[in-house]
Amino acid sequence: MKYHPRLGHVYMPGTKSRVQGASGGYLVRTNAAGFRSDREFRLERDPGVFRALLFGDSQTAGDGTANALRYSDLLEASVPGLEVNNYAVSGSATDQQYLTYQDHADTPHDLVVIGLYVENIRRITRRIVQARDASGAEVFRAKPYFELNQGDLTLHNIPVPKHAWTDATLPNELRPHVYSYGEANYFFRRQSRQHETVMRLFARLGPLRSVAKRVLTRFRKFQPLPDYDSCDTPGWSLLRAILKTWIAESRTPVLLVPLPHDSSLAGLSDPANYQARFREIADETSCYLYDPLPALLQLSLVERQTLWSDSYGHLSVHGHAAIARLLVPVLERLRG
Repeated sequence: MKYHPRLGHVYMPGTKSRVQGASGGYLVRTNAAGFRSDREFRLERDPGVFRALLFGDSQTAGDGTANALRYSDLLEASVPGLEVNNYAVSGSATDQQYLTYQDHADTPHDLVVIGLYVENIRRITRRIVQARDASGAEVFRAKPYFELNQGDLTLHNIPVPKHAWTDATLPNELRPHVYSYGEANYFFRRQSRQHETVMRLFARLGPLRSVAKRVLTRFRKFQPLPDYDSCDTPGWSLLRAILKTWIAESRTPVLLVPLPHDSSLAGLSDPANYQARFREIADETSCYLYDPLPALLQLSLVERQTLWSDSYGHLSVHGHAAIARLLVPVLERLRG
């Protein structure tokens, strides 16, 4: 990654490297534009090509997954005449993704796709990001951020401060504004293992399975993302303003795809509130909305467990394949 004065940190252009991990690692390749892709993003289009610009964070960028196995690339390979330019950047939030769109909106295209990992509602309210430098040491980096002032968005931290802090040098006044990766995940990874134990136990109880349902319902009351709980929380008010501004600026249709938190995939948290908020956005704007979670929840618990990689804390190869499979008919309809 490298410093960017407007976006914070982006990929180094024209790189090819292997990222090590618990599952052995994966290959990362970026193009000349500085985005993960095995091809260059051209301005011109071949006749009959339908081009979608895709934005998101590490879920869409494909942390833990090779370029060709991400849902963007699988979609492109599955829909004839579809070209997907994946502008997602690992570690980014929806505010940074909107700024990335502004920087590339002049690229000729037919559709904007926002692959919004629902956990981003936490990141947009922060101005400092906990990360690691090239040596693996923990650092704290500034990011651009928006604030709402009487309903209007104001952008701060431009240019983004280049200086990185350590835990010892981070000013105390900035500590409340730090976003830490995984802050919404640890508890639910632990609870997921408990959930599996409960499921195995009650599967043996036959007639008492109704008791299991009531117990699991209590598990589902845990909410990792409370800013979705109502339409007037600070986090949702800010995210809604960013999305409405983004959609209004787009000269082409916008498809909003909320990517679920792993606790929703595991059945440990109730997604109803975040689903309601995104339906409200779709009703308020002209955007299209496709929520993949209802279809994913039709899978068995065993199948759903394969959609997430605990090693990387992201969608697994199976997860990307499932998202791509669900989006194929959506993109085919929008292409017409």
